[in-house]
Amino acid sequence: MTIEARIRELGNRHRSLDETIRQEMIHPASDSLRVRELKQQKLRLKEEITSLEARAH
Repeated sequence: MTIEARIRELGNRHRSLDETIRQEMIHPASDSLRVRELKQQKLRLKEEITSLEARAH
């Protein structure tokens, strides 16, 4: 897999997590621990994307 393809894949997962977090926060009984874990996953993905983008240029 090329770096560009990996960046696209990670970007898709990042957007998916963003939507999952948004949906979770809509519910009045949202699980704050789950939301925090999802945000941490999203941050790790963003860091990996940034790292790959730096290597691609």
